[in-house]
Amino acid sequence: MILAALLLAGCTIPAPGPSTTGTTTTPAEPVPSATAPAPVAPILVPDGTASDNLPLFTSVTAAVWATEERTAGRAYIDALVSAGFDKAAMQVTNDLSTVGNAAESILFSVRWGEECLVGQVGPATGEPATIVVPALAEGNCLVGSTRPIDW
Repeated sequence: MILAALLLAGCTIPAPGPSTTGTTTTPAEPVPSATAPAPVAPILVPDGTASDNLPLFTSVTAAVWATEERTAGRAYIDALVSAGFDKAAMQVTNDLSTVGNAAESILFSVRWGEECLVGQVGPATGEPATIVVPALAEGNCLVGSTRPIDW
């Protein structure tokens, strides 16, 4: 029986623990993390759809909204032209009401094929809003009175 106990004692697996071989481990040097690429600014996609160009339209709208000219329809039109949109395809509503007060909101649009990129800004809207919608049957993007873009 003593022999059996000795045989069984020799069959146990030692618990893992620190190495007794005298070697030391050095922590690995930290690997530098990859830097996230800088965001790419949206660009005009001339052969793309209105949806393809919505990121640029939205970006331009937000940039003008962040300026002192946020309630000037002309500022949005000029900025969209500078970004490469076709001025002849644009519409904008009046900045002022019929009695001369600042408009509660301004709408502006760019016709793109059979669709329209439409933006709305102003005190009544809070943050700028942009969307792609189908063009109206008569070919316009905005319903109602718009001002001439004659500058």
